[in-house]
Amino acid sequence: MIVDKDSPVPQYFQLQNWLIEQIEQGVFKPDDKIPTEEELSKVAGLARATIRQAVQNLVNTGYLSRKRRLGTFVIKREKGGKKKTIIGVMLPDIRKGCAAELARGAEDEAAQNKHSIILCNTDDLFVKANLHSDRLIDHAVSGVIYVPTAASAEKNRLIVEKFARHNIPVVLTDRIIPDLDIDYITTDNFQGAYDLTTHLIGKGHERIAIILSTTFSTELQRLEGYKKALCDHKIPMDDSLIFAKEGPFNEKHYLQYVNKILAQVDSFTAIFAGHDRIAYLIYSVANQMGLTIPEDFSLVGYDDLPFTQTHPVSLTTIHQPIYEMGKESIKLIMARINGELEETKRIVLNAHLVERSSVCAPKVLAEAEVV
Repeated sequence: MIVDKDSPVPQYFQLQNWLIEQIEQGVFKPDDKIPTEEELSKVAGLARATIRQAVQNLVNTGYLSRKRRLGTFVIKREKGGKKKTIIGVMLPDIRKGCAAELARGAEDEAAQNKHSIILCNTDDLFVKANLHSDRLIDHAVSGVIYVPTAASAEKNRLIVEKFARHNIPVVLTDRIIPDLDIDYITTDNFQGAYDLTTHLIGKGHERIAIILSTTFSTELQRLEGYKKALCDHKIPMDDSLIFAKEGPFNEKHYLQYVNKILAQVDSFTAIFAGHDRIAYLIYSVANQMGLTIPEDFSLVGYDDLPFTQTHPVSLTTIHQPIYEMGKESIKLIMARINGELEETKRIVLNAHLVERSSVCAPKVLAEAEVV
């Protein structure tokens, strides 16, 4: 299948990637004429305007050339000529979470500067990341943007080291690999979580539960920010309110987990969800149990994904500059490719609180104020 119409990835971008693969694999050789818009429309099931956009992007980036009245042809690479810049982008899953926005930022920045992208979905699995790394090496990519998988730090390090053996630089994006001297770009997850927890405390909450994964650097930093905010406000730490799971987010498993947590709703007045998708599950389970947010408990998330604004109770969350992270990742990998960096570059972007309607004063405090 050339194009997955159920995917959030723009269809022109999927077709563009497919055409690049055909060229790189030699299916379309130098000086070959590629199929016409009409032929591609029949094969891919896309509108001709969508096909025209994908082809024009490849003309702009030096893969194809148009010849009036003759068609569109693969450009022949001259020996010693300037090598096209192709960047591999390895994401967990383009359909979920922040990945689509990150990919869009990276693609926009790459296209603007006439670079090309090969997009790879790892599904947060080391085995798939390993397979994709071989594929990108075979394509002789110039560099790689890598979001580490849910595997151990040691396994993620193996991926980076494999690229290093082929002199392909890597930039880590969003998640980092501890104790690895490598360029990366992320956001200040510690400060974001600190600010979010402080916001709940400011509303009168002291019994604040938190649910997240202990696998990723991002959520571990959020846990530390949560703990520091409690400490700074002299609120005793209660380990029974910390609900930590290993591994990536899995809706089925987290659904069971959230049911157990909400069964003890009287033990807390607010929940800090490690990211917005967890918060969405909490919304759903609370509704099934007859609980109301924020009247029965307040809820906050992290990421500021689009659905957080349209839910019946809009979610207080931390906005991460995901699109900007994608753009900056391309800039950083190009600086490394072009030899503009001498030392390891670590970029930490700021996140900020977005206050909406999912938080209010806890019941006891609210009733005391009425009295």
